[in-house]
Amino acid sequence: MSRRPRQRPTSLTLDELLGQSAWFVQLDEAARRQVRGDASERAVALGDTLGHHGERQHAWFGVLEGLIKWAITARDGRTVTLGGQSVGSWFGEGTLIRNAPRQSDLVALRHSRVALIPFDTFDWLRRHRPAFNDFLLTQVNERLHWFMGNYAAHGLLDTDAQVARALVGMEHPLLNPRGECRLQLSQEELANLAAVSRQSCNSALMRFKDAGLVRSEYGGIVVIDLPGLQRLAE
Repeated sequence: MSRRPRQRPTSLTLDELLGQSAWFVQLDEAARRQVRGDASERAVALGDTLGHHGERQHAWFGVLEGLIKWAITARDGRTVTLGGQSVGSWFGEGTLIRNAPRQSDLVALRHSRVALIPFDTFDWLRRHRPAFNDFLLTQVNERLHWFMGNYAAHGLLDTDAQVARALVGMEHPLLNPRGECRLQLSQEELANLAAVSRQSCNSALMRFKDAGLVRSEYGGIVVIDLPGLQRLAE
């Protein structure tokens, strides 16, 4: 039997990310030139932190490659994962709008590359480009709705439902604007996002496969029945 070739992880250039971002294409040409001239990128190695709890944040982030998780770590070392950001998504607007220190850590679950839009550019867009503000309002509202659901899930749902919710979250347009059904996500990364043990996550995935909800491929998980996962995650 021939071995399935390993699929290369999704990787975008800065121009590709901007070109497929709804907020950017709605800007006038002068604003697009300003954003492109101010934007930069940063590599974040596996396990390294893009931003620490308590730090001032100086840029808005977009994922070019990899996977970034939001997490809060207690003094005793326990960690609560709030969510993950995959390729094509933008995040960190809430901290910039509040103009206050970060309340969570941003940690790379694999080697990642992140686009940075400086705070001054972000703030100028927010104050002078209504379409950009509309995008932010929608994004903040969706994120709030998702976090409220996560809070309820950890108190009310069983392990299978939490794993299903983590998968559904990675398909959410806020986190997966490219709409990819094949998630370049390992079982260990999924367990991290679902805040369950790897063994529990693997058992849940086996049940999902038997039910025809997902299938595993080398280096990733393919969502076959998103509505079915959504029902399970409720």
